[in-house]
Amino acid sequence: MRKPIFKCITIFMLSLAVVSCKNKAEEAVTTDAVVATEAQDNSIKYMANPTNTLIEWTGHKPTGQHIGTIFLESGEFTVNEGKIESGTFKINMATLKEYDGNAKLEGHLKSADFFDVATYPDATFEVTGFEEVDSKMMLSGNLTLKEIKNNVTFPVTLSEKDDIFTITSEMFTIDRSKWNVKYGSKSFFDNLGDKFINDDIELKIVVNAKKS
Repeated sequence: MRKPIFKCITIFMLSLAVVSCKNKAEEAVTTDAVVATEAQDNSIKYMANPTNTLIEWTGHKPTGQHIGTIFLESGEFTVNEGKIESGTFKINMATLKEYDGNAKLEGHLKSADFFDVATYPDATFEVTGFEEVDSKMMLSGNLTLKEIKNNVTFPVTLSEKDDIFTITSEMFTIDRSKWNVKYGSKSFFDNLGDKFINDDIELKIVVNAKKS
C-alpha cells in the first residue's frame, strides 16, 4: 500500500487534470540535447524516493482523453544555493498505468506502437540547466525516450522541509513525435480523419527526495 503522501499527491494530480481539460498546458521548450551539468564540491546531494514521486500524464484524442501515471525507478540530484545544479532520473516505463485501470490501453501504450517497453524499459532525464526566467524557475534536461534524446525546459517550484526536498513542475506538454512515437500521429500519417491521437502529452511531476 502506498504511503498517505502518495494518496494526497494522487488526489492533487487528479484535480489538476480536470483543470487541464479546460486550459491546455504550454509545450516545453524542446531543442537538441546538450551537455549535462556537473555537481560542485560544495553542493548538497538528494536521493529521490520512488514511492513518493509521481509523474502524471494526460493523452488527448478527438473523442476524449486518458490520464495515468508513471513512476521513477531511481533519481538523484544536487542543490547549490537553493538551485538545482545537476541530477539524473531513471523512469520505469513498465509502471505506466491508466487511472481507470484499462488493461487493454496500458498494454497498447507499452507495445511497439507507442513506447515499446520490452525494448526500452527505461526513460531518463538528465539535468542540463536551471535558471529564473520572468519570475519562474525553469528546469532543463535531456529527456531520453526510445533512445532518442531531446532537451526540454519547463517551470518548477522548489521547497524543503525536514531534509525533504520537493520539486514540483507546472503542467506542461511534450510532443511525442519528437521521440518517434508514431501511432495515430498526424505528423507521420495522412488521412487519419478523426482517428488521430494528439502529439502533445501533458505531464505533471512531483519529486520528493531526502538529503543524502
